[in-house]
Amino acid sequence: MRDDDDLSRRKKLKAWLSQARYFAEEYYSAPYRGAIARAKRDEDDLFMLMVFSELMGVPNPVAYYTLELQPLMLERFHDWHRRMGMEHSPLDDMRCC
Repeated sequence: MRDDDDLSRRKKLKAWLSQARYFAEEYYSAPYRGAIARAKRDEDDLFMLMVFSELMGVPNPVAYYTLELQPLMLERFHDWHRRMGMEHSPLDDMRCC
């Protein structure tokens, strides 16, 4: 009987410590969440520019490597060009709006 009590106490303590760790991590990382999201969005925007720059007439030294990524990134292209302040697609051949 005593072993069962010790086991249940250990489980409760382990659950409480796990929850305390979760809240401590949330408390620590909450102020930085916005900055991390902005940095990730900026990196994604730069990557989109690298992928589609050749189509917009900007010389791209890595066009050979990014050409095969264009079909994969096409789904996010509309959101990207709207976020960059372009009302309509900058590509003559692609009409997404």
